[in-house]
Amino acid sequence: MRSILVALFLLLFFVLTLPLFLILKLIEVFAPKAGSRAAQTVIKYAFKMILLIAGARTTLLGLENIPADRPVLYTSNHRSYLDVVLGYSTVPGLTGFVAKKEIAKFPGLNWWMTAVNCLFIDRDDMKQSLKVILAAIEKVKAGYSMFIMPEGTRNHSDELLPFKEGSFKIADKSGCPVIPVAISNADEVYELHKPWVKSAPVVIHYGKPIYLEEMSREERKSLAPRVMKEISEMLEEDKKYIKK
Repeated sequence: MRSILVALFLLLFFVLTLPLFLILKLIEVFAPKAGSRAAQTVIKYAFKMILLIAGARTTLLGLENIPADRPVLYTSNHRSYLDVVLGYSTVPGLTGFVAKKEIAKFPGLNWWMTAVNCLFIDRDDMKQSLKVILAAIEKVKAGYSMFIMPEGTRNHSDELLPFKEGSFKIADKSGCPVIPVAISNADEVYELHKPWVKSAPVVIHYGKPIYLEEMSREERKSLAPRVMKEISEMLEEDKKYIKK
């Protein structure tokens, strides 16, 4: 039943909000941040509704760690399609996601994701990936936070996949802080038993910011392993919130 309700909600959302989407795109031409802010507000409430319908019992931790006065680079592990939903429903400021290119093929979803500054990356095309990273750097410089998953693909194992170093160039070249993000149990809602959607506890945990300006050149070279270690520690800590 939850699977049907989620699918029905998405269908109705994309159909009924098309006029609103066109209005927001028009606003964005004259006031980019105002249009993006309005679009993200719409997406945030839509994604909160999806979490509610899906029965995702969300624990939100560490929101106070996110700086309010500057954009940041969120870097998280990647367990589920639901990761983007959890992220957009909880981030406090203007934020774009770096998402895989396949998502851009879904009509309706790709329109709204573009409206909220998402970028679509082809991990198998180094030239295109570099262009996306450069575009993300410009987004941060313009005042938008970016959210990326350095594992590069969904991972259902307890062990994190090696983080791709290129993801951290967004912070290195823009000077923004890095926020480690740990997402737990999101794949229990859908991926582990698809096509069925099932109620499950999930956790999204925002870690303390890492300020690159406080790091030496050598420390910056080990940024990816450091973030990976901090996320692993948060995932271990957050197991107490997942009641099987």
